Amino acid sequence: GGGGGGGPAEPVLQLDPCKILAFTMAEILLSLTIIGVVAAITLPSLTGNINERTWNTQRKALYARFSQAIALMPSLNGYGTLTEDASGSIEDNAAETFVTAGLSKVLKINNICDSEHLEDCGITNNIVTLQGDILENFTSDYNTLVKLNSMFNSSTTIHEDYSSVNYTYSQIDTTAVAFETVNGESIVVYYNPYCVGSLNEDGSYFVQPKMCANFIYDLNGTKGPNTVGKDIGFMTSFYPSDSVLVAPYVLNHDSGLFEHSEAVSVCRSQDEESRLPNLEELSSMFVNNVLLGMDTVGAQRYWSSTVESANLAWDLIITSGHRCAHAKTMSNAVRCVKR
Repeated sequence: GGGGGGGPAEPVLQLDPCKILAFTMAEILLSLTIIGVVAAITLPSLTGNINERTWNTQRKALYARFSQAIALMPSLNGYGTLTEDASGSIEDNAAETFVTAGLSKVLKINNICDSEHLEDCGITNNIVTLQGDILENFTSDYNTLVKLNSMFNSSTTIHEDYSSVNYTYSQIDTTAVAFETVNGESIVVYYNPYCVGSLNEDGSYFVQPKMCANFIYDLNGTKGPNTVGKDIGFMTSFYPSDSVLVAPYVLNHDSGLFEHSEAVSVCRSQDEESRLPNLEELSSMFVNNVLLGMDTVGAQRYWSSTVESANLAWDLIITSGHRCAHAKTMSNAVRCVKR
C-alpha cells in the first residue's frame, strides 16, 4: 500500500511549433493609423510648447544682456551727427555711431548693417503683428524712427477734461541700423540722440523726448515664424543717464474700459503672470504700436500701474505718446503684459 497520492497531473498545453502567432496586416495598419492620428493631434501642440519655452528663455536672456550693457554706458544721448544741407537732405550717422562707438563697447556684436541693408543682418521683410496682420516691406517701409512711429514728428490736439490744448513734438528723423549678436539674434535699432532725462514731472508731457533707443529683435533671424509675441519682440531704453530698459511681453487683446483699481484686478484675472504695464512699459508699447495694433479709436487712453498719488495714476494716449496723471476713478482702456 502506499501510494503516490495527489491525483492525476495537470495537462500541459502543447503549442504547435509549425504555427506562428502574429498580427494580421489589417491589425498592423489599424495600429499605425491610430498612432498617426494621435501624433498629428499632439505633435503640433508639443512642438509649439517647446518653441514657446525656448523663445521665452531666449527673450529673458537677451533682456538680461542688454540691461547689463545699457547700465555700463555712461550716457545714451549725443552719439553721431545730424546735419541738414541747403536742399533739406540729412547727413545722419547717429544710430550707427550709437552702436559702433557706444553699444559695441559693452555688448558683443558680430555684424552691423545700415538702413538700406537691414536684411543683411537677418531682418525679415515681412512681420506678423500681434493682431495677425502682416507688415510688408518692413526693411524699407520702417527703416527710420519716424517711419516706425510718425508721432516722432507730428502734432495733435489733446482734449483734457477741462480744455482743448494743441501739443506738438518734432525732431529730425534718424535712420535705423541693424546688427547681429554672437547668440544669433537680429536687432534693429532706432535712436534719438537728443533724448532727455526724467524730471519727475507731475503734469502732462510727451514720451518721445525721453526715448533714447528702441530695439526690435528677432530671436532666430529670418527663420520664422517672424511673429510678434513669438520670435519677435521689442525693448526700449528711456533717459540718457540712470536709464531704464523695458521689454514688455504684451497680451494680444484689450481688456475693456475700467477704473484704475479694477484694471489691476482685471490683469490678474486674465493670467496669473499678467499685470498692468508700468509707465515706461506703456511708453514702449506706444513707440512700437505698429507691431501691436492697440486701439487707436478716439485717442484711446491706457492705464499704467505707475501712480502719482493716492488719487492719481498715470495713463498714456496711444495715438500721440502723451502722458498724464488722471483720477483713478476715470474709465480708461487696459492692455496687460506678462512678467
